[in-house]
Amino acid sequence: MVTTLPFAVVTVTYSPGPHLAAFLESIPESCESGAVVVLADNGSTDGVPEAAAEQYAGVDFLSTGGNLGYGSAVNLAARHLRPLRDAGEIDPEFFLISNPDVVFSPGAIDALIACARRWPKAAAIGPRIEELDGGVYPSARAVPTLRNGVGHALLSSVWPTNPWTRSYRDAQDMDSERIAGWLSGSCLLVRWDAFDAVGGFDERYFMYMEDVDLGDRFSRAGYLNIFCPDAVITHAKGHAAGEHPETMLPAHHESAYRFQADRLPHWWQTPVRLALRAGLKARGLLAVRQARDRKENPENES
Repeated sequence: MVTTLPFAVVTVTYSPGPHLAAFLESIPESCESGAVVVLADNGSTDGVPEAAAEQYAGVDFLSTGGNLGYGSAVNLAARHLRPLRDAGEIDPEFFLISNPDVVFSPGAIDALIACARRWPKAAAIGPRIEELDGGVYPSARAVPTLRNGVGHALLSSVWPTNPWTRSYRDAQDMDSERIAGWLSGSCLLVRWDAFDAVGGFDERYFMYMEDVDLGDRFSRAGYLNIFCPDAVITHAKGHAAGEHPETMLPAHHESAYRFQADRLPHWWQTPVRLALRAGLKARGLLAVRQARDRKENPENES
């Protein structure tokens, strides 16, 4: 059933700087019914989210009480919105999760909703994500296996075209509407009922891989993840990781371990889990060191 109720948008903020204004200003033209935006703030120090809530109509600042991580903050915002949904004050069928460094093209959210209605078994719909350099981010991928996940983690920085990274990124057709194993959490339309049925994001993930896990759990529960290229956004991806590598890079590697370890639950798989943890821990430390070197010595970058 099509409604004209305002549409709920959740974004997690952590000192988002000028990105947030561009994000908020792009929403009205992307969503005909209008939107209620919740800023789930994980401890910003720049004052930008609080100021935005004062400046923009329909924007609600929600302090999470600290840096809870991405999925936990989204879950908190969803709980905050449920009374409005149950009272019939916002769209009861869908809500949108997005990073604050996204800019929506005109009609993008409406295109996601239209796509979701074409796929009644879809739990999640993801847009075409265009990067600032004009490239298209491979945001609709197959669920990573242990083999291609480990191969990508160990070799992507030194051998970007290795077969495991190609399989992991699954950069197939990004022009056709299709089923995917998982969709980038940087911008994701979800069905309320499906999100509730799987319990939302797994809060053990601080950041990264929570979208992979969510997509996989949607699929295991009998839902679909659908890529919708008719909906286009621009994403200034990676700004938080670039500013805070000492936090974000270890979190990425810990999340990669969590995802694979959960899918290796048996006692006889313990040696694999131990080897995986050790390898990813070592790679995470190396990645932080390399990021610090690049930050301190930018002239050494080619």
